[in-house]
Amino acid sequence: MEKIQINLNPNIPALPKFEDRSKINVRYTLIAPYVSVHIYWDNNEGELIYNIEEPILNSEEKSLLQTLETSLGEMININILVQKDADSIIEYIDKTSRLLIEELALKLTEQSYNKIFYYLFRDFVGLNEIEPIMRDYFIEDIECNGADTPIYIIHRVYRNMKTNVQHNSIDKLSSFVEKLAQRCGKHISYANPLLDGSLPDGSRVNATYTQDITSRGPTFTIRKFTKIPWNPIQLLLKGTVCPEMLAYFWILLEYKSNILISGGTASGKTTLLNAIAFFIPPEARVVSIEDTRELNLPRENWLPSVARTSLGEGKTGEVDLFSLLKSSFRQNPDYVIVGEVRGKEAFVLFQGMASGHSSISTMHADSVSTLTKRLETPPIELSPNLINTLDCVAIMTHAVFGKQETRKLKEVVEIINIENDGTARTNTLFTWNPHDDGFYFKKNSYIFEKISKKFGTTLPELNKEFKIRSRLLYELQKRNISDFNQIQKIINEYHKNPKPILDAFGINLS
Repeated sequence: MEKIQINLNPNIPALPKFEDRSKINVRYTLIAPYVSVHIYWDNNEGELIYNIEEPILNSEEKSLLQTLETSLGEMININILVQKDADSIIEYIDKTSRLLIEELALKLTEQSYNKIFYYLFRDFVGLNEIEPIMRDYFIEDIECNGADTPIYIIHRVYRNMKTNVQHNSIDKLSSFVEKLAQRCGKHISYANPLLDGSLPDGSRVNATYTQDITSRGPTFTIRKFTKIPWNPIQLLLKGTVCPEMLAYFWILLEYKSNILISGGTASGKTTLLNAIAFFIPPEARVVSIEDTRELNLPRENWLPSVARTSLGEGKTGEVDLFSLLKSSFRQNPDYVIVGEVRGKEAFVLFQGMASGHSSISTMHADSVSTLTKRLETPPIELSPNLINTLDCVAIMTHAVFGKQETRKLKEVVEIINIENDGTARTNTLFTWNPHDDGFYFKKNSYIFEKISKKFGTTLPELNKEFKIRSRLLYELQKRNISDFNQIQKIINEYHKNPKPILDAFGINLS
């Protein structure tokens, strides 16, 4: 028998865009050579379908698969197995399966075995029916609303779609949610029916367990984790931001300003945070604090911290954001990043800003006025004086332009002063215009004036640096230089010695 060949990371295709969704008809490989996906418009349903195409088993092959799954389940420890690398896992399951076939005297052809092997791998090591979706580079979210209803996905290119995958049994779905909890290193049960955790690849999982909580039975939502984080040039190429916006953040972070990124759910807050973190000076020490791990910073001098829920009844073993944040300021950070501000940890974060620790965080709010209200009212209740330590707010939005769903940095607003009555005096430096998809900006920055007074750098020098960095980012965008490592190298080299980098891109310093 030949050695099993399975490619879990086939080439990522360049998918075409369609103005008319009803014309979409594409197919690409997810797990070679076994699984592909067919995305097409279903005229009967009147919507786009994400159809997973897996090997088809006949009745005899299904019976053999069931026999092997039962026997394998008694022999292998999945928890140990999933910690190994992909090649070792494939080799182990292949050897064990062939041994069982021999011992049980099962008769099957090599072609049948190859198909059966895929399902053994999928169900034992992978995440069962959704494993192909998890392997799709283009998937952002996977959403299950309960039993007897299709799973939905959010695709990077084609957005919301219904899949041909669904769980038809509440018991089977309950078992799968237990598996998700196990992979997250957590426990879910009738007594504790809510799950919030991270899979080994970093993907975020939120799940419910009982019909008491969700009437259709157990549910789950998986936010896919990007192993290689989005870099600034990718956001430029996507049209999410303009070069001037990024140059502005680059200067603000160099001078240790405080930035809050706000917006609605799935508006791209964490993506923007990850991208602008490229501009933190390479030698700086960064401490990050999150509920569930989403940040992926391109640096060595980084201490990532994740909150932990209680291990039993009460709050035994719980480590919340508030505790982590207090502890972080004893770790001598140059920059503190908090994944999302929601409660009492905001007080510690803003105290840190007031004491000179540059901070970046995200928050759910669609405007500066909404954001300041959230900061001033329970459960956060910050004083206007503390909120004044914030330098600027970046507001992300999920918009539709030219019939295409898109994420945009809608506004960059500088905080001039928060009055005692809670009203905010601001300077809107950048705006995105949804009518022409253009970015517009003012020449006068209040924060540049603040930096000038604090660090002694003159305004003409800051404005000149702003123009040079904008031009460099524009050149990188124009030349389509979007490789993660290459971008990081260019930004780090510019930080040490800008002239060779500017010469390489034909940018004049004068």
